[in-house]
Amino acid sequence: MTRPKVGLALGSGGARGFAHLGVLKALTDHSIPVDMIAGSSMGALVGCFYAFGHDIDQLIKLSTAFKRQYYIDFTVPKMGFIAGNRVKNLIRLFMQGKQLEHLNIPVAVIATDLQTGEKVVFKKGPIPEIVRASISIPGVFVPERINGRLMVDGGVADRVPVSTVKEMGANIVIGVDVSRVNRGAEILTIYDVIMQSIDILQMEIITAREVESDIMVLPPVEHLSAKAFKNIGEIIKIGEEATLLKLPSIQSAIKRWQKENS
Repeated sequence: MTRPKVGLALGSGGARGFAHLGVLKALTDHSIPVDMIAGSSMGALVGCFYAFGHDIDQLIKLSTAFKRQYYIDFTVPKMGFIAGNRVKNLIRLFMQGKQLEHLNIPVAVIATDLQTGEKVVFKKGPIPEIVRASISIPGVFVPERINGRLMVDGGVADRVPVSTVKEMGANIVIGVDVSRVNRGAEILTIYDVIMQSIDILQMEIITAREVESDIMVLPPVEHLSAKAFKNIGEIIKIGEEATLLKLPSIQSAIKRWQKENS
């Protein structure tokens, strides 16, 4: 092979995860190939939509029209406030019945087994149910049951799944972390409490992910709300700009690999 296999590890982060679209746009615009993706939570959602073959500019247009009423279906709180059926139907509509293993490029989706605490990696199966499991923020979404196991957000077990992309065979791993702790955050709702708590719990682990990846893109979106879907255009732009800053490092890593493997 004349070039390395490039893998993306797309992290969790609620609405901030739309920054992944900006990352993909920058890579596409500069002819950086994406051979495989591992995603947690919002990273899984964006990764599957991209790997399906939807045009990146179309995805950006679609995302900026995204409104809460399209995916929010409140339920009587027992294991979560949001039932999650609407978002599952939305995913089903855009995936057109494809299974995870049938996407144009390999995608691994990360979820967390709520009972055992185990990180669960899906590489095949029904995309709506699997992605719905991966985005199930504990306490916000009702957990998704798959094969008898109760699944919650992949970000709980592995916020930026760098190790999974490596296991998939990537020679160069680009990680994208959109969930750094906002130290000046206004904590006003139960959602804010949950999201901030998850980000804090992951602080030490994410430092190790930076070391494990070849390049870690860190879009500065922590000042924006993880639940607000009104700044999507701005979030995407921040993701694109953060990737452009890392472009020389990405290109150097590719050239270095080519030199070592020629």
